[in-house]
Amino acid sequence: MRLLVNGDSHTAGTDAVNGYAFAMDDRKYFNMGRAPHPDNLKASWGLKLAKMLQAAPLILAESGSSNDRILRTTMEYLDMSNSQEDTLMIIQWSTWEREEWLIDDEWHQINASGTDYVPEGHREKYMEWVANIDHVKCELKWHKRLWLLHETLSDRNIKHIFFNGNNKFDHVPPNERKDWGTSYIRPYDSSYDDYLRENGHKTTHRKGYHFDERSHGAWARHMMRHILDNKII
Repeated sequence: MRLLVNGDSHTAGTDAVNGYAFAMDDRKYFNMGRAPHPDNLKASWGLKLAKMLQAAPLILAESGSSNDRILRTTMEYLDMSNSQEDTLMIIQWSTWEREEWLIDDEWHQINASGTDYVPEGHREKYMEWVANIDHVKCELKWHKRLWLLHETLSDRNIKHIFFNGNNKFDHVPPNERKDWGTSYIRPYDSSYDDYLRENGHKTTHRKGYHFDERSHGAWARHMMRHILDNKII
């Protein structure tokens, strides 16, 4: 079985062992570009879960990823793969407002910080975008898009589990909420961040967002229980 894992820094393992967000931040791995730092990746929940499942891991996660990128790279894998029925897909979704912009044939991950690098000719557009973000509108948009993805994967008999990284679908009106079955872990009221904090884990930095290797192990065990209790494989 293949375990396909996608997400942002929570899944790339940022800060699990060291403070490098990308491999290229460490000069030893500069040629690996924006891939996860190898030491952090080894400590990540995805690789820990793959060992528990005795599955071949495929980690598509990248720090700073938008849901646009997570969705795009996941679908690119599905379009190229011939063995989807033997794949368990686990996707950690990022914050709802992030976007991916294609500028001069290069993908840029854009968030609402106002500090992202964008080519000079796009700086004004970026600052206007930051100033005009409607977070609830973004959340509702992604609720619809992820439901369509869930339906697509279900129709293709691809086993999948979604979960929230930090944001939740808590602004989705009750009459618009969906029954995701076992395919989405508490979409409307919890997240990876919530679960770890509620179970006594702390971020590696007081004002940071990331967790250490011990916390990644706790999440891997939580995922394993979800898989076994619901007979997903």
